[in-house]
Amino acid sequence: MTERQDGEQGSVQDGGQDGRPVSVMVVDDHPMWRDAVARDLSEAGFEVVATAGDGPQAVRRARAASPDVLVLDLNLPGLPGVEVCKQLVGGESGPPGPRVLVLSASGEHADVLEAVKSGATGYLVKSASTEELLDAVRRTAAGEPVFTPGLAGLVLGEYRRLASDPAPAAPDRPVAPRLTERETEVLRLVAKGLSYKQIAERLVISHRTVQNHVQNTLGKLQLHNRVELVRYAIERGLDAT
Repeated sequence: MTERQDGEQGSVQDGGQDGRPVSVMVVDDHPMWRDAVARDLSEAGFEVVATAGDGPQAVRRARAASPDVLVLDLNLPGLPGVEVCKQLVGGESGPPGPRVLVLSASGEHADVLEAVKSGATGYLVKSASTEELLDAVRRTAAGEPVFTPGLAGLVLGEYRRLASDPAPAAPDRPVAPRLTERETEVLRLVAKGLSYKQIAERLVISHRTVQNHVQNTLGKLQLHNRVELVRYAIERGLDAT
């Protein structure tokens, strides 16, 4: 991260559930970097509930602390970051895991796509400024995908590639539940790659209403994350309408 300019310190205005501060856990194997990120988050009003320096420790502490957001490095001893993400996010049983914001030195396309496929909500490179990190954590807590500039298009392109691949046969799969007109409209805009903020502005509704529509749609379709949701939408041609 780059240094924050004087007077630019942010604060957590929206908070988490019930108005409480957004809780965050920081995972990185470099103690000085991990401590600096945790300090920046605390000074901005986030509640840093835990830190960890390796993969297995990250899984244990995240399950114990239940943070809203996990700021996760990919290159970890003991267990890679993508495996940590897979173990904590999107499980079909037990309480929902944290939303994951990857904060990595790597901007390699393969690393970005692997992180998203493992369930990460966003991906930021470590050259990002402190203000960019704070904004990314806020947006991740709200369920809004956030990527370092230039990577969002890559991820959307991969969604489209995945959607073009033939899906395995599922003869006994139940018919998908019917979505409301508004849910379908939101889903169409998600498939086009719009952020939740952009969708809210386009439809003249609140950011939280967009989040609620997305969560309702995920529940109806029995999907676990935005990757699966976008693939579903693209398979049905919603990104082209």
